[in-house]
Amino acid sequence: MNSPPAPAAPPPPAQLRLLSCNILAGGSMRRYRDYVTRGLHHVLPAAGKRANLDGLARVCADFDVVALQEADAGSLRSGFLNQTQYLAEAAGFPFWSHQPNRRVSRIASSSNGLLARRQPDEVLAYPLPGRIPGRGALWVRFGRGDRELVVVIAHLSLGQQARMRQLDFLAELISSHPHTVLMGDLNTTAQSPELRRFCERTTLAVPGDPPLTFPSWRPNRAIDHILVSHGLVVDDLWAVPHPVSDHLPIAATIRLPEPLSDLAAPPVDDTRLAAS
Repeated sequence: MNSPPAPAAPPPPAQLRLLSCNILAGGSMRRYRDYVTRGLHHVLPAAGKRANLDGLARVCADFDVVALQEADAGSLRSGFLNQTQYLAEAAGFPFWSHQPNRRVSRIASSSNGLLARRQPDEVLAYPLPGRIPGRGALWVRFGRGDRELVVVIAHLSLGQQARMRQLDFLAELISSHPHTVLMGDLNTTAQSPELRRFCERTTLAVPGDPPLTFPSWRPNRAIDHILVSHGLVVDDLWAVPHPVSDHLPIAATIRLPEPLSDLAAPPVDDTRLAAS
């Protein structure tokens, strides 16, 4: 008598691996006094920046979507290198986009950046409100309609009132999108009034205890975040021990609901490099 066939194993969950990092334009920091003693490195193409980017590219290569902050868009301090494009090519990402936010003549140009394994369906760049201009959010949509995932990459201000206005703006921006991820250097902790207010106004939440990311050489503050909306499950959240910038990268593995499961794998018919 033949035994009945064993039940098929359930399919593995559809997941995305996310990484966010303030890369300090490829610069290195090892202590607070480096902000003064290495000040010229912020405006000159110092030796070692390319090697730092190569090391970061090896970290990025393990992820599906990477959010960058303070990536130089191609100015003197980077040797006129678009660092988002360089990291995309070095880490093997077929799609990238960037949002230049603050330019100081030809000396320095900071931007938010995106590296992605699959082509976004839409990329929009928004300036964020603030007394001092130069902060922005990169809004990225993968998929369409009920099968869409919105990823927002942001670098918020140092001042609390400016952050409050910026988070209010972001809350309005994502209010009509049920599946959303916010990643970036938010310059505030999960317990701050402005971030609590943001979570109350949206379906996003801080998953568990955010890892400490700043300063990179002795982390004692959790100011870099990956926030997800209801329906997205964070299976893992951690700080990546790669202390080159003054921030450690923050990483997460998120589980996608069934309608979004197709977003977990890149399309197989198009691996061309594309910049939005």
